[in-house]
Amino acid sequence: MIVGLTGGIGSGKSVVGDILNVLGYPVFNSDVEAKNILQSDAEVKESVIAKFGDDSFLGDLPNRPYIAEKVFTNKENLEFLNGLIHPAVQRKFESWIKEHSESKILFKEAAILIESGAYKKVDKLILVTADEDTRIQRVMKRDGVSKEKVLERMKNQLPDVDKMKLVDYVIHNDGSESVIKQVIHILKELNENL
Repeated sequence: MIVGLTGGIGSGKSVVGDILNVLGYPVFNSDVEAKNILQSDAEVKESVIAKFGDDSFLGDLPNRPYIAEKVFTNKENLEFLNGLIHPAVQRKFESWIKEHSESKILFKEAAILIESGAYKKVDKLILVTADEDTRIQRVMKRDGVSKEKVLERMKNQLPDVDKMKLVDYVIHNDGSESVIKQVIHILKELNENL
């Protein structure tokens, strides 16, 4: 069974992914893999430089603030970058599935699992939510960016209210109830339905 794990920026989906890992469940982190591809794939690097200019990379490393400015303020640029990276991430995920064939439940963590349409390829879907103010504060602290920058990024993601129509489970990560308890409850249900 492949279970999608998604949530808007700052929702805490990576925390849930970490909990699942600690509990022994394999978790493929699409966002981390996308960053690795941007850094290590020569063809992707070449295409990014051709589109956004030499400032896109500082030596061999992606200039993440520069690229973020280009893509989070321009939908066409975001679609271009996603079109480069998402197919490569999907190929990595498919080989990762084969490497973990002994596991009955696999998790795919991705911020834009719904927006990209990849949610159609999972058996169950979990949404991690938190109120907008909490999410904004988390991202400002984590990434060292302004509230305006966080809001720009949020604009490129579907609101949770729309995502909730498509998911099987919701984890509330705003401090109102234990995230671990919610994860364990969902795991119990998933294991019962194998």
